[in-house]
Amino acid sequence: MNLEIAATAAPRSPTERVKLSVVIPCYNEERTLRACVDAVRAIADATLELELIVVNDCSTDASLEVALELASEFPELVVLSHEVNRGKGAAVRTGIARATGDFVAIQDADREYDPKDLKRLLEPLRSGDADVVIGSRFLSAGLHRVLYFWHSLGNRFLTTLSNMLTDLNLSDMESCYKVFRREVIQSIEIEENRFGFEPEVVAKIAQMRLRIYELGISYRGRTYAEGKKIGIRDGWRALYCILKYNLPRVPIAIQFLFYAVIGGFSAIVNLLLFIALIELGAALSVATLTAFFLAAFVNYYLSVLLLFRHKARWRTLTEILVFLLVVGVVSLVDLACTREFVALGLPPALAKIFSTGIGLVLNFAGRRFIVFPEKSNPDWKPQNPV
Repeated sequence: MNLEIAATAAPRSPTERVKLSVVIPCYNEERTLRACVDAVRAIADATLELELIVVNDCSTDASLEVALELASEFPELVVLSHEVNRGKGAAVRTGIARATGDFVAIQDADREYDPKDLKRLLEPLRSGDADVVIGSRFLSAGLHRVLYFWHSLGNRFLTTLSNMLTDLNLSDMESCYKVFRREVIQSIEIEENRFGFEPEVVAKIAQMRLRIYELGISYRGRTYAEGKKIGIRDGWRALYCILKYNLPRVPIAIQFLFYAVIGGFSAIVNLLLFIALIELGAALSVATLTAFFLAAFVNYYLSVLLLFRHKARWRTLTEILVFLLVVGVVSLVDLACTREFVALGLPPALAKIFSTGIGLVLNFAGRRFIVFPEKSNPDWKPQNPV
């Protein structure tokens, strides 16, 4: 990802003709695709040229046939197709790579979003004030279909967590309507294949310190009976993506806060295993070391999954050896502390709790500075409110 791409773009005259590439990921939307394309084409005018890129994600209905028919009618429409279903994020990635416009927008084929709003979202981009503009369903004074309370609550929770880690104050991180300067979005490596695209791209544009604006949009949400596809699985994936794409880049203090959660879970595993082994008659040293190393494996797995990356300084084998060395040193400290606390008269379980707290700090330091010595984002700092 190129962090230098955020250079200010020259403002465009309101009468200057610009080109907008609209990427339309499509999976089993034969009923709405034509109406969607017609609605997008309707926003073209003397100052706005359109390029429509429909990406058929291996639909099992007649979506591809409809798309090809539309392409034969409208020369500004391009059809791309996946041979296997890969998800919305993959379809968006394919479409973005093909885009040639000055700006790039994402438009779902299900007609939940009104393309008329795209013209308003383009205004800060055309004026040179913004690099990215996001449409918010929660700022809108326009049409907004009333649907699922728990979806709305989940969206606000995910947006709040994302804002905490990106230092943005978005109201709708999960919004489909995101419009970019083309060079910005094409500089971002999109990794997610499904709906994790939304938190991933927000994390990455935040790390680029781009000028991000938000405008209210209308929203005609669908029910599941009407074909809505996003579900609880995607909500969990969004949570994972918020942590995955943000935590390796946040300041150390915030990393430690989240590592404490990982370490706390590992500590519970450590304590339960220790107590179980003691109850089974294991010697104190054996129970302490066995519980410690098994909990360390859990800690390592969660740290790699959420907090640190496997691409810092070490090759894989070296990294494993370095990790084992760090674990070995901390385990000796853990054993010494446990024995000392027991010698002071504390019950074994309480002694283990205290020594685990010491190990939490040492483990984080060892992983952060020795096993995964990656730099946090040097540009991360609280943004001044506008």
